[in-house]
Amino acid sequence: MTITKKFKAKGMHCTSCETLIERAAEKIEGVDLIRADYPSETVEVTFDENKTNIEEIFKTIEEKGYECSLIGDTPKDQNNYTIDKSSLKKFFGIAFGIIGLLVAGYFFLRFGDSIPIPEISANMGYGLLFLVGLLTGFHCVSMCGGFVVSYTAKDREAGRTPHKSHMMYGIGKLISYTVIGASFGLLGSIIAFTPMMRGVAGIIAGLFLVVFGLNMLNIFPVLRKIRFKTPQFISKFTSKETQKHSSPLVIGLLNGLMIACGPLQAIYIMAAGTGSALEGAKLLFIFALGTLPVMIGFGFVTSFISSKATHKILKASGAIVIILGLVMMNRGLALTGTGWDANSLIASVSAEENEVTGNVAAVEGEYQTIKMDVTRYGWSPDKFVLKKGVPVKWIINGKEITGCNNAIQVPKLDLDFDIKPGEQVIEFTPNEVGTVSWSCWMGMIPGTFVVVDDTSDSNEVQKELEAVPERPAGTCGCGCGG
Repeated sequence: MTITKKFKAKGMHCTSCETLIERAAEKIEGVDLIRADYPSETVEVTFDENKTNIEEIFKTIEEKGYECSLIGDTPKDQNNYTIDKSSLKKFFGIAFGIIGLLVAGYFFLRFGDSIPIPEISANMGYGLLFLVGLLTGFHCVSMCGGFVVSYTAKDREAGRTPHKSHMMYGIGKLISYTVIGASFGLLGSIIAFTPMMRGVAGIIAGLFLVVFGLNMLNIFPVLRKIRFKTPQFISKFTSKETQKHSSPLVIGLLNGLMIACGPLQAIYIMAAGTGSALEGAKLLFIFALGTLPVMIGFGFVTSFISSKATHKILKASGAIVIILGLVMMNRGLALTGTGWDANSLIASVSAEENEVTGNVAAVEGEYQTIKMDVTRYGWSPDKFVLKKGVPVKWIINGKEITGCNNAIQVPKLDLDFDIKPGEQVIEFTPNEVGTVSWSCWMGMIPGTFVVVDDTSDSNEVQKELEAVPERPAGTCGCGCGG
């Protein structure tokens, strides 16, 4: 007799989990049809109860790391998007933790001026990205481990060691991810062709990263409705070609098209948010590099890490994705020039007790002049005091130009220009009193103009400068070395 049951499968963190659950259950004799739904974490299965039972189906799915339970008749069980008490406790725990860090950060910035503060640089971001890739590798094992088993088994049958095949698979995966990352970055550059639009794109990309991270932590089930499914024609093509080819290189190349993976979707969006094909390629290359150690060595790794432990590891990855999202949003805010980025907000609570040195514009005739060096470490200096209404000659000396510091944007003043080797002069007139934020084209190397009515008034100058945080010496927001 054929019956249909609907049950919960807790632990889904992206649409790939749907495929994983369906593939596992379809192998059970007697299962006729199964459909998993990621947003609601539910599964509907039709099976012959003379050949199998719901307990066996549960056992098979739970071996993959999910928690199964039949859906009851209570209103709570029928509402798939209800936030349960444990989720609320988890959310409030994280929320209070973040608030605590912000309060501690406020007092640290207020009273800890003598302590050097490390910058959140791209080098740090790349490290986090590699870590996300490393943790995501455990998910890759579930989805793509069969491919590795396939070519490894063929190597053994032929009496060959799989080292060469592993290398070819890794090369294929790196090429695929890098090319697609560059494509997303290029798409972002086409859509966001002005500083403001690049900033907005970065904010949106960062917001999606935060949502993906929250989904991976499973805090707000309602956010699961926000998802991107791999187009059906891509899924069919990938499945067909993977079965057709046995070459590890081709299998690796096809891996990049499997965009149902939540973390991978998040990094693709992050690549688009950079608005740069080169930066998008770089992000995906580092992410792919991170997935390879676990993926290639999964036979050893999975022998001592259970499926449930893998899900916990992926939750740690979700927390890092949220951090990357916040970094991306901050970069976007810096590019908009609105003053809502972290660097500008810190200015409102920062108080420097050091005396003013050398950042006040020198008035020469009808102009006020400021000088700045561009090195691989950033801008020197990166903070200037200007007099309102007086034309400025900004003399920029391009000493060490990199892919990060090769352009400057000042949205409030409608300035957007490339840095050239040697000296160049940029002219503008500040007509409003206040703080004017500017940065490199990526929003990672910030700078500040403080516009006052009278630069000769030392008290006013000191007051305005105290509101702007000093950047630690020898740091560059992008960490590019040349």
